[in-house]
Amino acid sequence: MFKYFVRLLLVVVSFGAFWSMKANSAFAQKSYEPTTESLSKHEVPDWFSDAKLGIFIHWGVYSVPAWAPLTGEFNKVVAERGWEYWFLHNPYAEWYFNSMKLEGSDTYNYHRATYGENFNYDDFIPKFNAAIRNWNPQKWAKLFSRVGARYVVLTTKHHDGFLLWPSKTTTQPERIASRDIVGELTQAVRTEGMRMGLYYSGGIDWSQKDVTVTDFNTLIAAIIQDKAYAEYANAHWQELIDRYKPSILWNDLGYPVGEANNIIAYFYNHVRDGVVNDRFDLGGQFGLHYDFSTPEYSQLQEIQTKKWEATRGLGYSFGYNQNDTDLNMISVDELVDLFVDVVSKNGNLLLNVGPTADGSIPKVQVERLLGLGKWLDVNGEAIFGSRYWIRSEDVTTEGLRVRYTTNRGNLYAVLLDTPTTERITIPGLILSRNTTITMLGVRGRLKWEQYGQNLFITLPSSCRQKKSPAYTLKISNIPS
Repeated sequence: MFKYFVRLLLVVVSFGAFWSMKANSAFAQKSYEPTTESLSKHEVPDWFSDAKLGIFIHWGVYSVPAWAPLTGEFNKVVAERGWEYWFLHNPYAEWYFNSMKLEGSDTYNYHRATYGENFNYDDFIPKFNAAIRNWNPQKWAKLFSRVGARYVVLTTKHHDGFLLWPSKTTTQPERIASRDIVGELTQAVRTEGMRMGLYYSGGIDWSQKDVTVTDFNTLIAAIIQDKAYAEYANAHWQELIDRYKPSILWNDLGYPVGEANNIIAYFYNHVRDGVVNDRFDLGGQFGLHYDFSTPEYSQLQEIQTKKWEATRGLGYSFGYNQNDTDLNMISVDELVDLFVDVVSKNGNLLLNVGPTADGSIPKVQVERLLGLGKWLDVNGEAIFGSRYWIRSEDVTTEGLRVRYTTNRGNLYAVLLDTPTTERITIPGLILSRNTTITMLGVRGRLKWEQYGQNLFITLPSSCRQKKSPAYTLKISNIPS
């Protein structure tokens, strides 16, 4: 009998290994050519669709002055006031290099009043390199893991051209961090079981082409297209891929024309289950391949069948801004609502933190992260590994917003508002008789009744007595 069970176990293990190998064959067997036709055959791996939550990190020389006006959120300001107003009052602290040169801008006036007109941006470099001696990458990784993040994306080079890794291919060795920030954080992140992604500003590099951006036209004109820069950027990307094997290539603000396919093919052939964002092709003008799109400070209105990733800061900036307060930071309730809405529409959320120059993450940012993590501790099964349903949202008769996800045969209806009544009604949700409804974090089944196309659910009194950012109904045995 014992031998029978051993043989059976071996068969089960072998069968599982076979299917595991088969599932990964799409990544193991393909070789990609640097053409859009070849690259378009790449499929988004399950790990990225399952992950849902990533942490973005903007940290660099701009973290020393760490100043920008609190103008507002990117899309709202541009829509209401235009691009010229945006750059003149740019709330992105990581754009300090550009903003300090724009005469009449808030940052121009601040810089002259604080540092004087002869203090250059590069004068901040020694201050940053001195400050990062105190940085603890393990502390970051443990915090991000505690929150529930499945991947981390670090800015290896922002538009100022300063590198956070000891590059052997740079032409400016004086513009390199004194620690291998990319390598140290990559190791810490992987130790905590998360994946590592790398951001690189491939289109704009003010250390290579010093152009002051004042509006959308000058933004496009600032994208470098000469051959020498293309070779410089390509060498950086290949070095990052070879040295750190990132799971995500997160390019920003375009790329030299005709070069992106070479980098993407090189990446896919070296990191079989890697993914690439859409910003090699600024505005989609060249029809280049990408795995996921990256709307900034935006929420989409409908489910997108192609994978996407919403990205935003906790405040109005990605880099640390000393002017941030509780008043301009997204609240935990708003953050949970945003996250659930994104996931219900087939998106991930890449949530940015902006550390101070010495690597400290400000308390106001940590509070938001831990608040989200606390909610996920109870409701994570409705998020991680989930997929979108036939529709993303509803509104109850009582006016409560509802967002849907599915996972392991269950339907999850997340109430984004706090119920004020004992019973709620969801129009157009029809269940079979053997369906059970529970609320995550609460014991016992909930009573429900179906009258025509209206579903009536009696809620536990605890959800009206104890405030939560959102409440998740788990609906099991749903009809196919």
